[in-house]
Amino acid sequence: MVHKKNGFLDWWKRDRRYLTMCKAVLLALLPLVCCMVYCASQGKTIGQVYLPGSEWNDELFYYKQVESIVKYGYPYGYFGFNESHALKLSFAAWSPVLVWPWILWGLVFGWNLMSPVFCNIFLMMLCCFLFVWLCKPTWKQMGILTLLFCLYTPFVRYMLSVMPEVICFSMLITFYAMAVNYLNQERVYKLVLLFLMAGVMTLMRPYMLLFLLLPAYFWVKRSGWKGAAGSGLVLALVLGLYAGIKHFLGAEYFAPLFFTDWVEAFFEKGLFGGFRFTLGKLYRMGRDFAGHTLQGFRTGLASGAFFAGYLVMLCVLCVQSLRDWFRWRREHSKRLGNRLVIEVHLAFSFVAMLFALLLMYKLTEGSKHLLTFLAAGIFVVAQMETVAFKKAVLVGVTFAYFYTYKAVDPYDYQVPFVEAGRKKQVEAWQEALGGAIALTPEEKPGYGNVVIWAFSDSRGQKAESINTSWQLLYGLPEGMGISCCMPEYLLQNFQELQSRYLFTLSGGELDRMCEEAGHEELWRDGDAVLYRRY
Repeated sequence: MVHKKNGFLDWWKRDRRYLTMCKAVLLALLPLVCCMVYCASQGKTIGQVYLPGSEWNDELFYYKQVESIVKYGYPYGYFGFNESHALKLSFAAWSPVLVWPWILWGLVFGWNLMSPVFCNIFLMMLCCFLFVWLCKPTWKQMGILTLLFCLYTPFVRYMLSVMPEVICFSMLITFYAMAVNYLNQERVYKLVLLFLMAGVMTLMRPYMLLFLLLPAYFWVKRSGWKGAAGSGLVLALVLGLYAGIKHFLGAEYFAPLFFTDWVEAFFEKGLFGGFRFTLGKLYRMGRDFAGHTLQGFRTGLASGAFFAGYLVMLCVLCVQSLRDWFRWRREHSKRLGNRLVIEVHLAFSFVAMLFALLLMYKLTEGSKHLLTFLAAGIFVVAQMETVAFKKAVLVGVTFAYFYTYKAVDPYDYQVPFVEAGRKKQVEAWQEALGGAIALTPEEKPGYGNVVIWAFSDSRGQKAESINTSWQLLYGLPEGMGISCCMPEYLLQNFQELQSRYLFTLSGGELDRMCEEAGHEELWRDGDAVLYRRY
């Protein structure tokens, strides 16, 4: 017993782990402090964050799906678009793996409107703690990291939301921290953890496949051709699992989530024709990318602001990688070589993701995916050796300009806080629908448990198109599915709709059609109305 106690004390004192623990706890408090300070600056508290006050409609899908999974294992109604649905079960277009931390949180602590917010803050606190414990930054590096973290306001905005970006932030930061720790002291279990984390991230979002390349490199370096074969097998397995999840568990979206026309061009137009098409698309999309970036600089356009921050971080990573490579060739320092591996891989990932964005995504919608790379870049930049803080100052000034000074659009940057009118309205819908809508367990999943959310409808003499107050659907009973439908689809297929319930604009064209068709009105207010169709 004495020997074990002394052994623990020796381990605790070795490398001054007590000091590392102190640093880890201090940095772990940073996400919570940032959220509290932001809320206080608005005259609010974290407990006054109110998700139904948000204008980000993706949040409704994420929240209600997790709610149903926690309650029943999966939603009893389909989540889809224009009444699409997955081949199996009832998830929306995005991989259900994306929200697994929220599911675990809900199973342990329950699921309510504050659950994703508290879970997000906890995840960022945990990843900050693990980063310090695994990487052991100096006090100077801690100071740089703290400054950049505070200036990167998307951290706070997404922590106080039910968007899964924070799940991606925290996993990727922890992944790089583990990679640094592995390079400092190579162990097989660390390599396994790196593959596991990168594999899960790839199942969450396919472009995260870029990060599987880093543990693959480590394995090849460690075991030669055996590592190459093993890494190839892991890559194939993860891609196969993702394809299966996408095929069986993903509902068809309104439009393709990413485009492969540049790949198809090589088969349809040949090698040279494919290259010509790809280069032409890169030019056109690059021109639009530059236009967004310029608008971000002038007006604060969110997508352009994200692009600008991404380009600055990419330049810092590339310049530092080149400098460290030349220095490593002179000194052959193991410590410098380890840092070079991390910098080069992240710089490569930035470049690859930039090309993926230009070739495969819509710029506005794809811009938010760059935030995860920027979040990881902050933690890597903070570890760079510096004397005059030039790199940190450049990144910090960029963040301060774009994400504080120019962050004026409430849609992209304003955290939703509770308002008495909206809260009362949502609670009224929740109370009314709890008695009016009943799940049919024999249809699980089935259209009998689906509410059509009419995205918009026309109203008034000028037939003005107005978005439906979809936030009221937070009041739906647990287990109900939601199918977001465009008005054109609903008007053209009104007699053939399969879903039992229809939620639309009060006083709109669809409201009139439902009334004429004799559908049963369940609840109405001045903004929206809900019908039972059969």
